Amino acid sequence: MAYENLTIEKDGHVAIVTLNRPDKLNALSVKLMEELCDVADSFQEDYETRVVVFQGAGKCFCAGVDLSDPALQAVSMSGLLERQRKTSIGPRMIVKLHNLNQITIASIKGGAVGGGAVIASALDFRIGEENTFVSYPEINLGMNLSWYGLPLCAQLVGPAKAKRLAILGNKEKAQKLLHWGFLDKVVLVDDLTTYVKKIAESYASKPPVAAQMIKRSVNALSGAIDTSIMHMDTDQFLLTNTSKDFQEGVQAFLEKRAPEFTGE
Repeated sequence: MAYENLTIEKDGHVAIVTLNRPDKLNALSVKLMEELCDVADSFQEDYETRVVVFQGAGKCFCAGVDLSDPALQAVSMSGLLERQRKTSIGPRMIVKLHNLNQITIASIKGGAVGGGAVIASALDFRIGEENTFVSYPEINLGMNLSWYGLPLCAQLVGPAKAKRLAILGNKEKAQKLLHWGFLDKVVLVDDLTTYVKKIAESYASKPPVAAQMIKRSVNALSGAIDTSIMHMDTDQFLLTNTSKDFQEGVQAFLEKRAPEFTGE
């Protein structure tokens, strides 16, 4: 299947999925999220691919949700029930990526921001380069961190650092992310593609049945309580979107100024 916002290359047992909206820093439009859901479904019937690498075209892995997307703006103007169902596209996408049978690797050039950071955290391994940074800026828009992003982050860096990332919303750089455990390896920017290919081929060389059983077991063990904690993920997002702080956060972002939050 041909995609508008993704490219897929296959080399033996390795597939490379590229988010292909470089002019938008690979920001997540509704269409791109739908395509990521579709490509994840397609890998469930792909018995040749053993490793899937996700990367971004251009200078950025993914800048998060595309707030300028007309389809997203249309959802925000709809009724509550429709918004509740349609905004679940984000968490559905993350669950599908997290549950892929294949070993998954995020090859992170530049920034992984907001939803882009959540995508990276949903994969099995994260390889960054010297200029890589991660941030969860939702807090600066008066929003909670949704899409299962909070438990996925906490699994990688622990509770205190997850709170720091999600509450402060700061950009954290590659070496700190490596020290914290969010990144598994940091390489020079010119070496990123070569290193990721080498690691992908290493995992692809292992017996796929055993490797995929190990992956599923580790995911089940480490995320055993995620569903019970985050079942209200979308509803929490909708609640914060009705606040005056959300309106102030968005307005301040558009006006390029610091927001003044009131708790209303």
